[in-house]
Amino acid sequence: MLHGNTRPEVHTAKDLGPVSDDLRLEHVYLLMNRPPEQQQAIDDLIEQLHDQNSPQYHHWLTAGEIAERFGPADEDLEAVTEWLASHGLIVNGVYHANGVIDLSGSAARLAATFHTQIHNLDVNGTRHIANVSEPQIPVALAPAILGVVSLNDFRPHPMSSRHPRPNYSVSAGGSSFQLVTPGDLAKIYNLNSLYAAGISGQDQTIVVLEDSDVFTSADWHTFRETFGLDGRFPEGSFRQIHPQPSAFPDDGGSCVDPGVNPADSEAIADAEWATAAAPSAEIVVAACADTSTNFGGFIAMQNLITRRSPPPAIISISYGDEELNLGASFNAYIDSLYELAVLQGVSVFVSSGDAGAAAAVDQFTSAATHGIYHVNGFASTPNNVAVGGTDFADTFFNENSTYWSSTNGRYFNSALSYIPEIPWNDSCASQLISQFFGFAVPYGSAGFCNSTIGESYLFVGATTGGPSSCAYGAPSIPNVVSGTCKGRKKPHYQRGILGSPKDGVRDLPDVSLFAGTLVWGHSYVDCFSDTANFGTPCVGAPVNWSLDGGTSLSSPIMAGIQSMVNQATGERQGNPNFVYYSLAASEYGARGNTSCNATLGNQINRHCIFRDVTLGDMDVNCLPLTDSTGATIGTFNCYLPSGTNGVLSLSNSSYEPAYSATKGWDFATGIGSVDAFNLARRWPRSRFHE
Repeated sequence: MLHGNTRPEVHTAKDLGPVSDDLRLEHVYLLMNRPPEQQQAIDDLIEQLHDQNSPQYHHWLTAGEIAERFGPADEDLEAVTEWLASHGLIVNGVYHANGVIDLSGSAARLAATFHTQIHNLDVNGTRHIANVSEPQIPVALAPAILGVVSLNDFRPHPMSSRHPRPNYSVSAGGSSFQLVTPGDLAKIYNLNSLYAAGISGQDQTIVVLEDSDVFTSADWHTFRETFGLDGRFPEGSFRQIHPQPSAFPDDGGSCVDPGVNPADSEAIADAEWATAAAPSAEIVVAACADTSTNFGGFIAMQNLITRRSPPPAIISISYGDEELNLGASFNAYIDSLYELAVLQGVSVFVSSGDAGAAAAVDQFTSAATHGIYHVNGFASTPNNVAVGGTDFADTFFNENSTYWSSTNGRYFNSALSYIPEIPWNDSCASQLISQFFGFAVPYGSAGFCNSTIGESYLFVGATTGGPSSCAYGAPSIPNVVSGTCKGRKKPHYQRGILGSPKDGVRDLPDVSLFAGTLVWGHSYVDCFSDTANFGTPCVGAPVNWSLDGGTSLSSPIMAGIQSMVNQATGERQGNPNFVYYSLAASEYGARGNTSCNATLGNQINRHCIFRDVTLGDMDVNCLPLTDSTGATIGTFNCYLPSGTNGVLSLSNSSYEPAYSATKGWDFATGIGSVDAFNLARRWPRSRFHE
């Protein structure tokens, strides 16, 4: 039996009975197992590939070399494929490099093969299909098979927070909204110094993974033209692809053009803000349609990094789902996918998430109900950079005029310098929002979350961080970290830096960039003209365009910054975390570096690589977990001393907010935000100097 591979929704959804026997499930992935000694060899090699003192440093492998050295044994593949064929399943092809078998078949044949039923479910009014018991495999094949990646159609959600202008934003001194444009981004994160040095992403490619085409590429071009990118950086280009595998002998392929669907807003935002950061780079939207059991973005990535030609050096993913939801086999597949990328020198950036420390949110009360430790399984592997979100603190300090010009520049830019940063947090549980409105604390009957004003901030919208906790094993309480849950192992690069907990597991995020959604008056603006999916025409001043935020945009921007690091060094970098953490450890030391404190704003030391975010938190509002009748099931990490609304806490009986920003690394913002110029200049083997 393959434990930990049943969606938690199965236990609470309305069961509508088995799906039709002849329902086709296409491109189901079966993940082969690796012997422990082989996995250890891969882990050791990844360390050596990033160790400047190793003879293996940056000697990246090809997909073919990886398949030859670490792929499954031919006899195991033969035994497994014969077993699958004997049950009437179609083996579409084999990805040898990470041991993935792509198969298709009817629901009846899949159910018979894996000894589980696939049912229709009603999950809060939305129809889904999913296996209702753990899959099983023959004992004889257990050493060869790790698991079925997915037998359900629950898809990841984008990490963007596209929104209309809210009426719950704070304001100070009659301030107006200051929307972040590409020119502002370049000023705040010191991209301009890179551009002045001739580094803006020339000859670099950034791939954003999607499951929708963009509505129109004209939006991307309008974005660049409006904000002056075309004139200064004419090399920048855009492509949209639907990558097919090299491994499949048939002519059908696994990547179906998804067309335009409601996820097109994510696709265009990722493409626009990647080019905003690295305006001379080629931006590629790699999009495949979701299948009944597979995320289109991963189909695209799987195909891109297993081809005979070298894969792109930079990939960004702005989607995710909780580790606990994905299940052990899916989490293991993500590990293998990113591992395969890094062995080839590919840098993978993933949005950390947009729901604070609790990604399990009750959709009717907009409150965290299932406790903490629900990190994004797409972002919690040791082989990716998890990018969190910040907001600006100028409104909190009543210093808008210090950091923003009263008039816009030619391309609608108005930022004057680096701006103090805090964790992105829109919830009433935010200590800073509570203080701003004159409340001593966010909790309790007299606290902000239980006030008349605070009711407008009962909203779980904040950067996600926390320890990996349920990548393997299975919970004993649905959607609550419990039972045999175990997190991913802490990577070496994350050990020893100031603030990193000695918890033995991978912790999120790694770095953070602006992700605000107007609560403090700031948001990104993008061109998204698909009015059928809540876009707006890109005409007139961009203040009337779509507004966007969330860690979904932090990831492609950080990917853009890394592409310029690659340009500055003349080579791909694999997992940049090895260098990020090394540089941060040197900068922060054992006690922190007060001159690099993000709260200093325009007084921060101009030589800092990282801006250490130490003010604020990512805490969100919470409620006890109840069943369909309203009866309380339990209270999980929710401090509720009085009143109706509580706040997430490490303890139910005391206020220990999850989590606060501190010196050095923290769950709220990782090692902080970056000065892009200093990062590229101080990178090992950088070819340019100040």
